[in-house]
Amino acid sequence: MTHLFEPLKIRDVTLRNRIAVSPMCQYSSTNGFANDWHLVHLASRAVGGAGLVITEAAAVEPCGRISPQDLGIWSDAHIESLSRVVGLIHNFGAVAGIQLAHAGRKASVSKPSKGGKVLDESQEGWRPVVSSSAIAFNKDSPIPEALSLEGIEQLIQAFVQAAKRSLQAGFKVIEIHAAHGYLLHQFLSPLVNQRQDDYGGSFENRTRLLREVVEKIREVWPESYPLLVRLSATDWVDKGWDIEQSVALSDKLKSLGVDLIDCSSGGAIPGINIPVKPGYQTQIAEQIRREANISTGAVGLITSPEQADQIIRNEVADMVLLGRELLRNPYWPHLAAKQLGHEKHWPIQYDRAWLS
Repeated sequence: MTHLFEPLKIRDVTLRNRIAVSPMCQYSSTNGFANDWHLVHLASRAVGGAGLVITEAAAVEPCGRISPQDLGIWSDAHIESLSRVVGLIHNFGAVAGIQLAHAGRKASVSKPSKGGKVLDESQEGWRPVVSSSAIAFNKDSPIPEALSLEGIEQLIQAFVQAAKRSLQAGFKVIEIHAAHGYLLHQFLSPLVNQRQDDYGGSFENRTRLLREVVEKIREVWPESYPLLVRLSATDWVDKGWDIEQSVALSDKLKSLGVDLIDCSSGGAIPGINIPVKPGYQTQIAEQIRREANISTGAVGLITSPEQADQIIRNEVADMVLLGRELLRNPYWPHLAAKQLGHEKHWPIQYDRAWLS
């Protein structure tokens, strides 16, 4: 029976276990550049024993950042600093992944420590912000500019160029961010997407942009390397994006070369009551895995080794992605291995009797 510490092979890339570092914004960049913080933050999770380490959302355009301090990959100049991060992750036995993203109408806000408030041009913010339709996220947000067909084509090319840069930086896994109410999710959700053209209305049309992004990235991303997509599988509200549409989309994405769906939820609509509890999104991962016949990752309040192991053993998902728990303890995978009775692989520098 498969367990948490069994290797996971996706295409020609093998992860040493089923534990991934979930993308977590660090709000520590200047002009999108990775720096020493990213180097220490991400490499320490590789030292800590994770199988896959995914960067925070890396914006494919400057206007696609959530905050002015977001990581970016819209320029060739970003490659060198990212490659340093990748090199350390790989040196410490994990696989480096990058999440490619565009915030859409949720862009141009201050970082959480500054209140997450909308920023204008005088406060390092920018205009316009863009979306599928000219509908603001909330009463304090600016009305976004609905992307034109030309703008959509430029966006697709921005994702493609970001994928090429990711390859040059040495990443072996790309995750496309189509969740949490950001731009690609803004096209998926009928509560946000009110377009009347080929990118709005029907399920086929609302999913067109994400499918085209996947297709174009697959053309430049090596056949031997995995491609992941993070979905918010439900908006948690009637007449929104839901699990049935997520299953149908996941089936289509599989045929386009996506290898795993990272199953999250929510974010498109403010003020929604989400039933948050330990493992509250694991059922989503299980349903997509079963009905779309595609590998999935489970995420959301997964904290204990036993809980994570049972998700894998019970074939709920193929991978668990941990966020806050790996912030609290970068060495959670090593301690989990000990608790679950598996061989530990502490770095030689830490391998002393007091750790055994």
